[in-house]
Amino acid sequence: MKLRMFVVNAFAETPFGGNPAAVVLLDDWLSDELLLHVAAQNNLAETAFVVPQGDDFSIRWLTPAVEVKLCGHATLASAHVYFNHLGYGKEKITFQSKSGPLHVTKQGDKKLTLDFPADTITPVHEMEAIASALHIEPVAIYKSSFDYMVIANSQSEIENLSPDLGILKKLPSRGTIVTAKGDEVDFVSRCFFPQSGIDEDPVTGSAHTAMTPYWTRELKKSKLSAIQLSPRKGYLECQLMGDRVFISGSANTYLEGEIFI
Repeated sequence: MKLRMFVVNAFAETPFGGNPAAVVLLDDWLSDELLLHVAAQNNLAETAFVVPQGDDFSIRWLTPAVEVKLCGHATLASAHVYFNHLGYGKEKITFQSKSGPLHVTKQGDKKLTLDFPADTITPVHEMEAIASALHIEPVAIYKSSFDYMVIANSQSEIENLSPDLGILKKLPSRGTIVTAKGDEVDFVSRCFFPQSGIDEDPVTGSAHTAMTPYWTRELKKSKLSAIQLSPRKGYLECQLMGDRVFISGSANTYLEGEIFI
């Protein structure tokens, strides 16, 4: 069996920036075991698998170790493939997922806007393990639907993080987001997911569904600029719209080919 596959750098402003995601096109779902084998073989933060579903598409995302319920950069990458390589003619594409319908709107040749459900966060107290792992004194710690979200004191504190991944891996969550007010943008972040097989994710669109509501309230701004400060860096524009978050960014294709199963 041959399957068509693309690798797309999402939330990238340079050819080798952003977060690379594999996008595998399917006619019907393969077994969960086979999907995980393909994702592990790709060894990228996420592999998106996409199946036509009526006028829409069904999407699932797998890291090299586990399936996740929501992924932003691989959804952006999937929409990029359909808009730029598969002749999808509409301005908006909808993916049905385990987190409900996800919409992506085309904004020019490379820029796309995700329409995702906003996440809710609740304060967490007495999380000494997180502070110990990050080697910082957090301003505050919250828990979203997926992750712990740690508020740091400054962008420089984010840049200098060298966390103990062994401690973070034991936390009961998908991963840990660390964010602070930015020096040149509204907010910055880094995201660590050792529980999910990704020590540090280059750019995490889904994490911005939790960070955007927080920074909207803190900064009292409706439109926010953000950078995820991984070595590859990711650039995002975010806007809270009721119970949805719009997350915009650019993408570029790195690879197009076929895999053999």
